[in-house]
Amino acid sequence: MVSVEIPGTGAIELEYLLLDYNGTLALDGNLIATVTERLLKLSQSLKIIVLTADTFGLVRVMCESLPLEIRIVDPLEGGLEKGRIVKELGPDRVVAIGNGYNDRLMLKECVLGILIIGDEGCSIETMQNADVAVKNIETALDLLIYPKRLIATLRA
Repeated sequence: MVSVEIPGTGAIELEYLLLDYNGTLALDGNLIATVTERLLKLSQSLKIIVLTADTFGLVRVMCESLPLEIRIVDPLEGGLEKGRIVKELGPDRVVAIGNGYNDRLMLKECVLGILIIGDEGCSIETMQNADVAVKNIETALDLLIYPKRLIATLRA
């Protein structure tokens, strides 16, 4: 579990980390090399689930050595599926990270939604559903490794 007390908002206690794959953890289907160590560290305190339509067909190969679950979502209904998964897990226990239009409901439904504005850009609608926007996946994951970094951004 990852816990942080946000002044004026209250405590956030996270159990699940939901991650989009392409544009978030990967570029052109290839896992971004700098995320492996961070994911290993976070897997000690969070259950990590990658939700992806797997556009490039590489997610299983690229993530095979990581302690995470992979769920392939429908290319057309993936956005709705991602939102439903947050609700099933319990929105108040979920942090989600994504960038694309199909991540909009996932970021909206969870207690902490983090938007990546990376090399693929991001969906404006998804940005409007996020709590925090960052420049890359490393920064997003570091917010969870060092959760006090969230206080300055999210305090009331």
